[in-house]
Amino acid sequence: MREDNLPPNFLIPVGSQVVLRYDRRVPGTDLSKPVGTVGEVVEAPASNDRPYLVRFLDGVSFRLKFGELLVRRGDHTVEATATAGPDVSAFVVLRVLLGSKAFGLATESSDEDRRGVFLPPADWHWSLTKPPEQVEVFAPGVEEVDWEIEKFVRLALQANPNILETLWSPVVLHIDETGDALRAVRTAFLSRHLYRTYSGYVLSQFRLMKKGFATNRHYKPKHAMHLIRLLHSGIHALRDGDIRVDVGEHREELLAIRKGEVPFEAVESRALELDRVFQEAFANTTLPEKPDAERANRFLIAARRRRV
Repeated sequence: MREDNLPPNFLIPVGSQVVLRYDRRVPGTDLSKPVGTVGEVVEAPASNDRPYLVRFLDGVSFRLKFGELLVRRGDHTVEATATAGPDVSAFVVLRVLLGSKAFGLATESSDEDRRGVFLPPADWHWSLTKPPEQVEVFAPGVEEVDWEIEKFVRLALQANPNILETLWSPVVLHIDETGDALRAVRTAFLSRHLYRTYSGYVLSQFRLMKKGFATNRHYKPKHAMHLIRLLHSGIHALRDGDIRVDVGEHREELLAIRKGEVPFEAVESRALELDRVFQEAFANTTLPEKPDAERANRFLIAARRRRV
């Protein structure tokens, strides 16, 4: 999000994702966009004395002042920052299955996507060489991403969808005492902030899909499928207070989209329909305003002590 110490001449670049700091009525209508709604800057002024033109997922655009916006700083690009690193397999406290095989969308060609959390020994932190925050491991038909436990907790507090899905995956491949404790506190990470982060992911996928269609009248079915899947998952999270990883009940719809059998216009219409439901779910959610950072911190300290 935007830092308070940004230079006075800072301008939000066109194409940046921004978040509403307050509820804002759509000009000329009785509709409003709630705080936390994510949009994209499509026109920037010469200075922050003038408003920005911001476009939202449903295509609505209107002008907003700099002070009404927060700038998203890539909390949806965690996977892109992953790097190869040392073998941390001995320190993994939780390993789960995600991807198609956990989503209930697997086919014969589906690879195995694993996600894990590792708790390095204390001397890794005390030495000059610190542990990596994230490690990727590849094998034929298998991809695994492991997060260092503190990094994982911080991302969970931001309601990162990939992280939350790791905590709620129904397919647990390995878990120890610390992993059990982590799963036991997972509700501490759920809050109304989830609407903001899921909206950011949805907007990213929607933008990729529309860009592809505008370029060559085709869209990437995988982007479209994940867009619809995330909306289904976000709606459930706001309504029920947990994360539904297995979306098998929507399997027919999602696989048809992934196979490219659904026209772009139909996918776009479905996304906008679900986005309206998502906004309604946010308006009525009973999730707390903020995650329980104190509870998460107690867990982290106890886990660190367990490794000493």
